[in-house]
Amino acid sequence: MKVDWSGVFPAATTQFNADFSVNIPATLQHLDAMIAAGVHGMIMLGTVGENCSLSYDEKLEVLKASVAHINGRVPVLTGVAEFTTATACRFAADAAKLGVDGLMVLPAMVYRSDSRETAAHFRAVAAASDLPIMIYNNPVSYKVDITPEEFAELADEPKFVAIKESTEDTRRITDIRNVCGDRFLLFCGVDDVVLESMVLGIDGWVSGLVNAFPAENRLLWDLAMEGRYAEAVEVYRWYTPLLHLDTDMKLVQYIKLANAECGYGTETTRPPRLPLISDERERVLGVIRKAIATRPVLTV
Repeated sequence: MKVDWSGVFPAATTQFNADFSVNIPATLQHLDAMIAAGVHGMIMLGTVGENCSLSYDEKLEVLKASVAHINGRVPVLTGVAEFTTATACRFAADAAKLGVDGLMVLPAMVYRSDSRETAAHFRAVAAASDLPIMIYNNPVSYKVDITPEEFAELADEPKFVAIKESTEDTRRITDIRNVCGDRFLLFCGVDDVVLESMVLGIDGWVSGLVNAFPAENRLLWDLAMEGRYAEAVEVYRWYTPLLHLDTDMKLVQYIKLANAECGYGTETTRPPRLPLISDERERVLGVIRKAIATRPVLTV
């Protein structure tokens, strides 16, 4: 199965009203801003999109509105992050009916599956629709690690087309290429190792901070893809304090605070995620505001 996924794919935030209800118009307005800045694809309902904080019906509401609004301008993927394999399969099938272009599938939530169970989960979700799949490997957050050798064993399923690699270990890029060749498209899923990953030959970047700094994300990507590494390093050094926010337990709150500071929505998250307060809030605001004040000139 062939797809044309490459470049910067935001893990888009889901916007909420003050009463924590889903704010569809604000979510769509934010998608427009990122598309206008030149992102290459969109991932709804990932970790940053607070997938597990939405009800099943709310997830479908967000997807339906997003697919219709984007209307083919860029590919739209949805996160599939459910507690059971059966529910993940049901969601994959329902997402396909809404017209999404692909799935970003996580292991089953909460339960720490072994390699046999993990493979069975992914294969079951693949069988539930005709959509291509990006397998999301994030053992730091979700405690399940899919090794390069295990990816090789999954290579016989044609719907598995891409890997979002989020181990925070850039050696995995080379290890996957050495074991699997070019069988899978490789996406970096950790913001503050992306330039290193681009040098090693990734196909795309699933980013969190792109929500607040979409033009700068595109600038960094373009510079690296053009081999203009001295300029890319300069942008990366400016960006890295922000990109570190993507690797914290509170990455959703941090990214949404950056969104608010940059004029892309509010910082409201659903409990159990609470607003940032006190020294932590001031520290993160300091990083964001310094970056805004010193952002690079957007020319390539």
